Amino acid sequence: MVRVTQTDRRTALRTGAGLVAGGALAAGCATTGAVAHPAPTPLAPTPLALTPPGPTPLAPAKTPTPLAAPAPHHYPHQPAQLTHGPRTRPRVALTFHGQGDPAIARSLLAEAEKHGARLTVLAVGTWLDAHPELARRILDGGHDLGNHTHRHLDINAMSETDAQAEITACADRLKRLTGSIGTWFRPSRAPRASPLVERLAARAGYPHVLSYDVDSLDFTEPGAPAVTRKILGEVRNGSVVSLHFGYPDTVAALPAVLAELDRRGLHAVTTTELLS
Repeated sequence: MVRVTQTDRRTALRTGAGLVAGGALAAGCATTGAVAHPAPTPLAPTPLALTPPGPTPLAPAKTPTPLAAPAPHHYPHQPAQLTHGPRTRPRVALTFHGQGDPAIARSLLAEAEKHGARLTVLAVGTWLDAHPELARRILDGGHDLGNHTHRHLDINAMSETDAQAEITACADRLKRLTGSIGTWFRPSRAPRASPLVERLAARAGYPHVLSYDVDSLDFTEPGAPAVTRKILGEVRNGSVVSLHFGYPDTVAALPAVLAELDRRGLHAVTTTELLS
């Protein structure tokens, strides 16, 4: 008979407790089966989140600054007042007094562009005040833009101070709208500038005053056929034709005028192109 001592009993109890504990630990690391409150698995440090590669965001688009319009040009071999261009080349300039209903102006510009023609527009300052967007519309169509005084009064009858103000006020508006005072100056209510107005125009930055040798008389509203006959009866190489915005007869006459010019081999160009 084996005697179990108190010491041996304590040893056996400790051994049994160790076996139970070992089974519990083994169950805690099991990969299958139900586990009560398993110890959380330590996680590896989470790397910093990086922005996934992709297209670089574009900076907000900037509105492009329009290029400044052409400035007046000096033609050394031409007189201070121009009534026509060279007679040796098949070119003509259709020049328009810029005033009146803007819808008619847009129609005339569109009709000219449809035929590949380019115009010269001499704008009135108060008209630009009322319809500033037309300055850029004219230039964007490839046409010349110039100065036809501020209020379209009889500039030759004015005092020097008043006439100077009429020229510079319109020039200032053109400068503000386009970056240039315009390529040409034409006196208002007169086919030619007086010697005083000619000097004042030169002082304002216009080396030449633009007159004309063919007057369409469209402002008298004679009807489209009469406007067409008047122009085509007088136009020839180098001609500068005077027309007006604001008159329906002019809109109605323009297609026939341009078609006949094409038939004759006469190209409707800007005055700048006519003199170049």
